[in-house]
Amino acid sequence: MAGGGSRTALIGATLGVVALAGCSELERKGVGPGGVPLESYTAEQIFERGEYELSNKDYEDGALYFSEIERLYPYSEWAKRALIMQAYAHHQDKKYEDARAAAQRFIDFYPADDDAAYAQYLLALSYYDQIELVGRDQGLTFQALQALRTVIERYPDSEYARSSILKFDLAFDHLAGKEMEIGRYYLKRDHFTAAINRFRVVVEDFQTTTHTPEALHRLVEAYLSLGLVEEAQTAAAVLGHNYQSSDWYEDSYSLLRGQGLEPKFFRGNWLAAAYRQTIKGEWL
Repeated sequence: MAGGGSRTALIGATLGVVALAGCSELERKGVGPGGVPLESYTAEQIFERGEYELSNKDYEDGALYFSEIERLYPYSEWAKRALIMQAYAHHQDKKYEDARAAAQRFIDFYPADDDAAYAQYLLALSYYDQIELVGRDQGLTFQALQALRTVIERYPDSEYARSSILKFDLAFDHLAGKEMEIGRYYLKRDHFTAAINRFRVVVEDFQTTTHTPEALHRLVEAYLSLGLVEEAQTAAAVLGHNYQSSDWYEDSYSLLRGQGLEPKFFRGNWLAAAYRQTIKGEWL
């Protein structure tokens, strides 16, 4: 009977997985139980063993079994499935460089596959998940942004596009946060010109982030400290136009009023040009 044959095959595959369950460190290097080489097991059996390891959160061993399929059964359907699982296992194990390498191989070998979007998303996550503190080197943040943009642009209809957009915005915010951190450092030490340069970057290049209101307020502080009254008034005016209900605007307004001034637009400075271009749409 056909049903009996299917049951026999299933039992055989299951026994193979159970046998693999007792692998030692030596066995993990290509030798199965009792010295039987892994070559004696089918790709499906090894794949199931890899899944078993993942279910037990042993991501290192899971990745190793998936890599063995890639080695023993190259160019097979199982090798393709194992490669994406290998990238996933490495990522879960926080071995981000290995995760990127596996994900990139999948994209290179199977660019038209349905899982290519997921591979690109994993590659982006391998950068994104290393972004922890704005004080760290921001090279990873730039790479995360680039990889996330690829997901968004190349796979706009995939289930990973929306998540990539959200993470892109957060990573973008991290870069702005780095500029703010440095700007505040300079401001506290009365290096006003250096501080202004940092806050200007936030206003011009990161104006959609949560840091923009504070950046404009800090510009008011710095410009007043340098005696550049018109620039300070213009910065406060831009702040009031966009964030009038914020505490930052109230602080800026109080600073100006303390010197008998008020927010006001003045032509001839970069803030006025930024206002015309980004708010009024007048690209002059």
